[in-house]
Amino acid sequence: MARVSQEHLDARRRQILDGARRCFAGNGFHATSMQDVLRESGLSAGAVYRYFRSKEEIVAAVAEETLKSVRESYAMVAAADPPPTPDELFGAVLGRLREMLGDPDDQRALPQMLVQVWGETLRNPEVAKVLAEGYRGLLAEWVRLVEAYQERGWVARDADVEHLARTLIATVQGYFVQQALFGGMEPAAFQQGLRALVDMHVPAADRPGSAQGRRP
Repeated sequence: MARVSQEHLDARRRQILDGARRCFAGNGFHATSMQDVLRESGLSAGAVYRYFRSKEEIVAAVAEETLKSVRESYAMVAAADPPPTPDELFGAVLGRLREMLGDPDDQRALPQMLVQVWGETLRNPEVAKVLAEGYRGLLAEWVRLVEAYQERGWVARDADVEHLARTLIATVQGYFVQQALFGGMEPAAFQQGLRALVDMHVPAADRPGSAQGRRP
């Protein structure tokens, strides 16, 4: 029997995951059956089960690949000198992700996939483990970025870098949730909103709790 090359094996696995991703994007994880994946990938049951024992394994693999793409895209953009501001970072990372995950023209495909992955962690321990590991790595990358901001004097030296990193991550997660559920917000509009927040300056006298602000 002729030996199957690693390139062939990788191509078949890629074919399965691409077909599964299209199914999940259109129908969700739970409404998609293995027959749907077989039909979309164009492969036989024997070929698919050679790589994945169940739909649950395919879901975990798609989740892991999606989260890995997020982190790799972030790391490539965040490594620039000078570091990108949050709005610049978001725009560049989103552009890379949409190219890597094959949905350059669909504004909602990536957000919907991410929201599905996050939701799957509530019932699938394997996906929960993948997400927890991915989040720890991404948080470490964001902490390094905030520290770079501090070194340049863009962020106060006494700011809690982990809390600020988590806040920035939450802001981007919020965009994806809104876009997945409701749509209607172009990435450029979100970038502009982030830019406005980054540029915002509130005088000390106007801040809640300040001595000036408490005067009648």
